[in-house]
Amino acid sequence: MKQDTDNKRKKYTGAEIFVKCLEAEGVKLVFGYPGGAVLHIYDELHKQDKVSHILVRHEQGAVHAAEGYAKSSNIPGVVLVTSGPGATNAITGIADAYMDSVPIVVFTGQVRTALIGNDAFQEVDTVGITRPCVKHNFMITNVEDMADTIKKAFYVATTGRPGPVVVDIPKDITEKLCEFNYPENISMRSYNPDIKVSDESVDMAVKKILSSKKPVIYAGGGVINSNASENLIQLAKYLNFPVTNTLMGLGCYPGTDEQFIQMLGMHGSYEANMAMHDCDLLIAVGARFDDRITGRLDKFSPDATIVHIDIDPSSISKNIKAHIPIIGDVKNVLEKLSEKIIRKKEKPQNIDKWWNQINEWRKKDSFKYSQGDKIIKPQYVVDRLYELTKGDAYITSDVGQHQMWTAQLYKFNKPRRWINSGGLGTMGFGLPSAMGTQFANPGSLVCCVTGEASIQMCIQELSTCLQYSLPIKIINLNNRYMGMVRQWQEFFYEGRYAMSYMDALPDFVKLAESYGHIGHKIEKPSDVDGAIIDAINQKDRLVFLDFITDQNENVFPMIASGEAHNKMILS
Repeated sequence: MKQDTDNKRKKYTGAEIFVKCLEAEGVKLVFGYPGGAVLHIYDELHKQDKVSHILVRHEQGAVHAAEGYAKSSNIPGVVLVTSGPGATNAITGIADAYMDSVPIVVFTGQVRTALIGNDAFQEVDTVGITRPCVKHNFMITNVEDMADTIKKAFYVATTGRPGPVVVDIPKDITEKLCEFNYPENISMRSYNPDIKVSDESVDMAVKKILSSKKPVIYAGGGVINSNASENLIQLAKYLNFPVTNTLMGLGCYPGTDEQFIQMLGMHGSYEANMAMHDCDLLIAVGARFDDRITGRLDKFSPDATIVHIDIDPSSISKNIKAHIPIIGDVKNVLEKLSEKIIRKKEKPQNIDKWWNQINEWRKKDSFKYSQGDKIIKPQYVVDRLYELTKGDAYITSDVGQHQMWTAQLYKFNKPRRWINSGGLGTMGFGLPSAMGTQFANPGSLVCCVTGEASIQMCIQELSTCLQYSLPIKIINLNNRYMGMVRQWQEFFYEGRYAMSYMDALPDFVKLAESYGHIGHKIEKPSDVDGAIIDAINQKDRLVFLDFITDQNENVFPMIASGEAHNKMILS
């Protein structure tokens, strides 16, 4: 009690208060890069040992690392960058976190308050620039607001639909003095994430669930954000309903379960997309009906009653009209549904005919490929990675063909094991997000599946990995093309491969070695297993595996942009 009184009476600089706020919030790691506007803060971080700072090599890498940390741990990621280019370099990561609802707090330095608006050195309007791609942002203009604002930032980032929050701090605010008092609770008049679930909507949903003959549960990343995987599994198993996942939802329902009909959407399975098209009831749980899922809007699930469960009211009926909207935390809604169905021992319709139809669609084996003895198929590498890691690794990915093959073939049985960029589709995400994932899960196997184009976007983070001894395994599916761009050019641009060929690639083995890591080049299918096993056995080293793969392989199935779910290109 005396210490609390002393804290209130003693005055601290804004930089000291900043660090004390992080300590009070329980922050263990900050990913960042120093610069003039934040040097007072860095000096205070240097003086203490409760909050560790991870020095990245680019501010985009800092934000992606914070995303990987948050996605894999359910603990908000924290970033600290300087003003001007430090803040603008972070924008891509901030936008990525916004699209995928990732709880991170990004602190940006700013020029002194007297210089704001004067085009001072390294000044940008960070609040204005980030406004379209954050959940909320703040500028601290009074040191006495520092503690309250930081508390609000973490509260907003982690409650309701999670997302990135930016706090812009002018340099002179970090010099000024005031007493420190970190609030235990916070309330914001314009922000109330505690939504009461409508019993009427739940009752309507229950009625449809019990009468449906061709149902599908379509589960997305909101199930993971809400820590509702067990609730989803319990309800789905009781009902015996088929379950499909979005790209962001993979792992929220076990990928090896017999009721799982694989991922849906543009590169989803034949059975998932056909079931979505033909169903009479679609239960969307924590998913937002983005265009990669829906395809042609006027042909999407044309005969289905759509139940949409989401904590974000703005997502309801934004793209697809919900006949029964249920606004609320996914976990709370699933608990209410279970109360009214499982605990009351309600019996749904017999859907054996529906399962017979789904199993007929399954026979297409739409993710199949053929591996010969000469050229490595990229799918084969992912397949072997799954088998050799027993599906128990943390997998990050970049964006493109390799991402889709991993989503199709690596079976995730647990949430928070699949870390990728879904909404923004950010090349360069894979390696830094693997760093954040490794920091959040020390001692666990973390693999980054990437391509030769994506990995070069944030390749400098290999230096960060060396500094902090991060034993990440990089699986580079190297086809010497921007693979997904080339695929679209083959299908829709008459094979005109404009600027998609990756000429003048580095020797990735030498590059990895120059950063102090282990590198291997693999060109034969017979060498794939050995290379992966050797990499896994290197418990304390980063290993870069450069797999030279078939240049002409495409991702199938594929729904062309603007087509319906039942109009898939299968091969």
